Amino acid sequence: MDLEQKIRAFILDSFLFTDDQSALSSQDSLLEKGIIDSTGVLEVIAFLEQEFGVAVEDEEMIPENLDSVANLVAFIQRKRAAA
Repeated sequence: MDLEQKIRAFILDSFLFTDDQSALSSQDSLLEKGIIDSTGVLEVIAFLEQEFGVAVEDEEMIPENLDSVANLVAFIQRKRAAA
């Protein structure tokens, strides 16, 4: 399972309670669509840290990094490249 599939599966399972891949596009804003709230953001961060072994710093907790599947994938890729 690749990076995007893992992230999408986590969000679908944890927040949308479905395995229907069409329920979430890679570009959907997780906050604007009400898929996650501030607590959900913390759950996503905990998942990223545990699953991918990256540390999410306070200043990185911004929509540009965390607000869609595509943003999450790009963020993890940048973190891995910098490590």
